[in-house]
Amino acid sequence: MTADRTESEPAATTDSSRTVAEIAIVGGGLAGSLAAAVLARAGHRIALIDKRAVYPDEFRVEKIGGPQLAMLGKLGFREALQNAACRYDRVLNIREGKVIDVSVGQAYGFPYADLVAMARSQMPDPSSLIVDEVTAISCSDDLQHVELASGRHVTARLVVLATGMAGVLGYKLGIRRRVLAERHSVSFGFTIARRDGRPFDFEALTCYGERTADGIDYLSLFPVRVGMRANLFMFRDPTDPIMRELRREPEATVLRLLPGLQPYLGDFSVIDRVQNWVMDLTVVEAHLQPGVVLIGDAFQTNCPAAGTGVARLLVDVDRLCTEYAPRWLTTSGMGREKISQFYSDRDKVAADEQSLKMARFRQALTSRDDIGWDVRRRLHFLRRSLTHRVDQMHPGWLGRVRGALRA
Repeated sequence: MTADRTESEPAATTDSSRTVAEIAIVGGGLAGSLAAAVLARAGHRIALIDKRAVYPDEFRVEKIGGPQLAMLGKLGFREALQNAACRYDRVLNIREGKVIDVSVGQAYGFPYADLVAMARSQMPDPSSLIVDEVTAISCSDDLQHVELASGRHVTARLVVLATGMAGVLGYKLGIRRRVLAERHSVSFGFTIARRDGRPFDFEALTCYGERTADGIDYLSLFPVRVGMRANLFMFRDPTDPIMRELRREPEATVLRLLPGLQPYLGDFSVIDRVQNWVMDLTVVEAHLQPGVVLIGDAFQTNCPAAGTGVARLLVDVDRLCTEYAPRWLTTSGMGREKISQFYSDRDKVAADEQSLKMARFRQALTSRDDIGWDVRRRLHFLRRSLTHRVDQMHPGWLGRVRGALRA
């Protein structure tokens, strides 16, 4: 059962070699850190285990908006996000140099490391974070035992695997990862700025691919503290020479692939290193085991272009940490019958299915060149242009947008 603690008590009982907690969370990226904060703020004794005290600068989630903000607010992170990220309210959407529409609504841009730091800062007791590497996990219907590289041990009633795409620990437990679509998509991330030092004339911008042969879904530009962040999403063979060109000459290559961008960007340069991910669509099997539950990418990966990864992650954190785990702790045992409740949760299943559906849709909308998808693509962008929003834009751009819409 959840222990009654005063604020001065540690989140987990610990000595030099052993830590005893209600819940041990393995993996301190976004999923694990959010889960740890939600559970700890609710009064549960948790241990968050990650080999990094400060999360590195990795190309992962870099923007949040729409329903994701509502979910973060429900979990109690909205104010902390506002303090850690750059807000923007309008996105100029273009294709072939012409404006499709203007999206209006709150969104935030940030480096992934800052988002993880924000989540960790919401844990009431910083000592709940154990900086170490997990080498083995043994699970049962009762207590779970986690062995660390330092020789320490963590004992908990429940282990949450939030290890992302790293599958070594799951593999040792007999959990396997099934590939649904190998090398499904390629994503690039980099930061740009105007050479003259002036700000861009838009808050944020999305430029969609112009030809199916290029395999470009879209380039998303949005503000972060150090400049304008660029996320480029592609459905293309990762061994294609264009990938090397994007890393070596990103400015020229982006404009060659998306020539309609030039009037909107002017003379710009990439001001940091170009990072990229090749993403497989995968889902785990043999994961229904006593005492352990997988969340986020540890359970199922996502297509970054579909924008469903954060939504899935937040649903996992919400359902596990506000509904199932607290209820499981009130009764003895942690067998499969309890764990299965989370995996069969209606909201979780729907989020997982929607993620895969959108991954396949974005790939087809971007790359399929048969008549049926060509018609569907044209109708998709036509519907958006007919319902465009051009109100409340930067004064210098309002006339240009209206002219582009008439063109």
